[in-house]
Amino acid sequence: MRLGLAIAVVVALADQASKAWVLKFFDQHPGAPLAPVTSYFNLVLTMNRGMSFGLFSSGAINALIFALVAAAIVAALLAWLARTGDPLLRSAIGLVIGGAVGNVADRLVRGAVVDFLDFHLGALHWFAFNLADAAISVGVALMVIDGLRSRREARN
Repeated sequence: MRLGLAIAVVVALADQASKAWVLKFFDQHPGAPLAPVTSYFNLVLTMNRGMSFGLFSSGAINALIFALVAAAIVAALLAWLARTGDPLLRSAIGLVIGGAVGNVADRLVRGAVVDFLDFHLGALHWFAFNLADAAISVGVALMVIDGLRSRREARN
């Protein structure tokens, strides 16, 4: 269980540190809508009051509702983490927990999640996201890999 919890703590702290840095950066550059970094990557400042991709972003109560739902999910993930012995699955669960905690902290403190990573191909931009979102995505992908691996092992 320690591996998963350690990963969760590192992810949550790195996420909050990166968000603090980007908020400071844009405070020092007021009015800048974005900061180009490479030909395919910008820093942007977006306050996401909804859930994934900005869905359900209206209403002041949403931050509290989303935080409560995320807290319930984290509790379920902690129970799962306590039951698993597989290092890959522990890592995956830790990534998801850390990402969820990072985004919940934003909702509770700021009322919205700070998104700032903007990857694009020419004028085609993906949705802005943050380190917590990336950790959740990688964690879920690892869970899928673990599930496929376990299924194959069960057949053999």
